[in-house]
Amino acid sequence: MSSPNDATPRDREEPDAPGVAARLGSYRVIYLAVAVFAVLYVFTVKAAEQALGRFFEQRVEESLHVDRFDEAVSVQIQRRIEADVKRSPWVRIGGVRVGVIAIGRDGRTLIYGGGPTPAPPDAFDLMNNLREAERLLPATAQVSVALPHNTVLSNAILLVYAAALIQGLFFYNRLSLRREREELELALSDRDAAAERAAHIEGELEGVRRRLLAVEPAEREQADEIATLRGERQRLQSQLAALVAREEELRGKAARAVELDQERRSLEDLLDEAAHDLAQRDDAIRDLEQRLTKAAKRTRAESSARARDVEALSRRLRTLYKNLEFDDRAIDAIVALGDESLRLKCEENLKRLDDDAENVAVRRKVGGLPNHLAVFELSFAGKGRIYYSKGQQRRFRVRLVGGKASQTDDLDTLRKLDE
Repeated sequence: MSSPNDATPRDREEPDAPGVAARLGSYRVIYLAVAVFAVLYVFTVKAAEQALGRFFEQRVEESLHVDRFDEAVSVQIQRRIEADVKRSPWVRIGGVRVGVIAIGRDGRTLIYGGGPTPAPPDAFDLMNNLREAERLLPATAQVSVALPHNTVLSNAILLVYAAALIQGLFFYNRLSLRREREELELALSDRDAAAERAAHIEGELEGVRRRLLAVEPAEREQADEIATLRGERQRLQSQLAALVAREEELRGKAARAVELDQERRSLEDLLDEAAHDLAQRDDAIRDLEQRLTKAAKRTRAESSARARDVEALSRRLRTLYKNLEFDDRAIDAIVALGDESLRLKCEENLKRLDDDAENVAVRRKVGGLPNHLAVFELSFAGKGRIYYSKGQQRRFRVRLVGGKASQTDDLDTLRKLDE
């Protein structure tokens, strides 16, 4: 016969979501433990370097104090530094690298630089020792301490943290195994309960069969009960098979869920990185477009202003200086001077050339040009040059204006002139 407890195994059969979460949590704990282990190791090594640095600075400072003058001061300091630093167990056994540079009071004499200690002089000279002490004391020193990662001390720190990490992971693994074992035992107990229930029903069915053999099988009610018991037995057997299949399926899904979650995280990281790179490139493109727009506007404004300056200067020069002719390239060069003081100096010399060329301070013929070209140069403001020749309609013709920096290009331009 059936009872309300028959559906208990199916009710207990649910997706193993807590189990998957527990496994994912265990992986997170392991990753976090390894990260904490690495951070603690690195910061411990740095802290050890700082502590050893203060320790050796104190030892070297004590070594620089000399109160005996029966021996050379430099020799005493070198011997003390060798004994306190190079022979220290931290250096010899622990592998700590210590660099010491000791300099005398004069700031030029190197007392100790890390090399071998020279042998002390055989003769004792108190006056020389006192003079040396007056010149060198008080001495100063610079101490540098480094703890490489392949030394005995750093490896000892690494082993301590590694032992703590392994011990912690061991206890955590045992706890996880105990929790999974309890969950597995609960599933097995549900399956055993279903099997026991099926066996009990089978026994009841067998008893009914024996009773039917003893009595006349004419009562319909007993036949219906037999059919019901058979159907319940088949249903329980199918439930038992479903429980076994579900158990195997959950075991496979747990491992697959971990792999899918790791793959999902990798894809999310790649997507975030690609989105970040795309945003940066969009920002760079917008920035370049803005710069190009500003540069184009600025170039148009500068070109327009320069054209107006060239036109105004051309009209003014050709109106004021009746004895001078001006080439367009000369006017462009005057505008390109930029500095207003240079323009004024240039126009001052142009005024002198227009009034009286013979009294101009500096004037000489330009060399290196073809024989048919007679071009003279007039200096202004120390580094400026006015290149001119005889004019066709007026007295002189200003060919070009330049300076020392553009002298080579100016000469090339003058060679191409047609006289």
